[in-house]
Amino acid sequence: MVIPFMTMYLTQHYGVTIGKAGFVMSLFGLGAIVGSLTGGKLVDRIGYYYVQLFALVLGGTMFIILGQVHSYPGICFCTFILAILNESFRPANTVAIAHYSKEVNRTRSFSLNRLAVNLGWAAGGALGGIIASFNYNLLFWVDGITNLMAACLLYITLSPKRNSATEVKSREKTLIKNSAYKDRTYISFVFLVFLFALCFFQLFTTIPVFFKENFHLSVLFIGLIMALNGLIIAVFEMITIFSLEGKRPSLHFISGGVFLVSVAFLLLNLPKVNYGMIAVLSMLILTFGEILAMPFMNAFWIARTEQSNRGQYAALYSVAWACAQTVGPYAGSLIAEHSGYQTLWFVIGFICFLLAIFYRRLQPARILSV
Repeated sequence: MVIPFMTMYLTQHYGVTIGKAGFVMSLFGLGAIVGSLTGGKLVDRIGYYYVQLFALVLGGTMFIILGQVHSYPGICFCTFILAILNESFRPANTVAIAHYSKEVNRTRSFSLNRLAVNLGWAAGGALGGIIASFNYNLLFWVDGITNLMAACLLYITLSPKRNSATEVKSREKTLIKNSAYKDRTYISFVFLVFLFALCFFQLFTTIPVFFKENFHLSVLFIGLIMALNGLIIAVFEMITIFSLEGKRPSLHFISGGVFLVSVAFLLLNLPKVNYGMIAVLSMLILTFGEILAMPFMNAFWIARTEQSNRGQYAALYSVAWACAQTVGPYAGSLIAEHSGYQTLWFVIGFICFLLAIFYRRLQPARILSV
């Protein structure tokens, strides 16, 4: 709830400039990178359960503390620490999904998790908007308390003492035979994920502004188009993944999904006959590209891992998205500002088209099953 409204909170509640507010969000992105790497390392040391538990408890507490800080330097510091704590949850959660699932349904398991994330993001954004209209500070309390509630639920259902399926790490130091940092194919894959995420994050930043400024669509209509993305994912992703899982290699579906994303961005440069129709069509194609690509991205890297090194792999994957989230929106806005949106969509469309080719040509050596 807090993060989507953080920029408005800083500019409207404290009167800081948009530049200073952007710097705070950049600090969050930097903290997310540190948190992902730290969380991944801790997963291989103490296990995914404890990392998730500590991330929820400490992150929830930090949300509440951040809401009580009123100086700009203090907000910058607390935001950075919050991001480290909050984002350490991601690699641990990913490893947990891989552990609790089976090889035959792993992609569907990740897809189910994406469904939960999309529903949570939609509900959190809507509820956060209502809360923020009354009291911004209340956002931090609600977000912090929901994190603490999630920690309690995690303890009740998945504590090693209460659930025998939860992995307990040996106190002896585990020797990692195959390091993720020495897996050249995976490093290449992570770089491709970073480039894809750079393009994909325009969905939440430059695309809504483009719809408003160039297509002259109403805020309500833009909101409905954006909601269409989450709705389609909620309704169709699990069905799609269930029908495709195991039929072809993961790289095949990733490549096809990224190609659809390329088409979606290039469609925005079509002759503007019907603005609304182009916007909806582009969103539909982009969403189905997302449905194809993202669950199978998770399936690809998980298939390369062993029990001892999953934290490393999860950390690098999370870092790719965190880096893109930090750089992508700013880079996209710069291109749009100095060269125009048409250039931006051509650049992103071309990058995604090349990525689709590179994914197909990526050699999946040292993979157990993709």
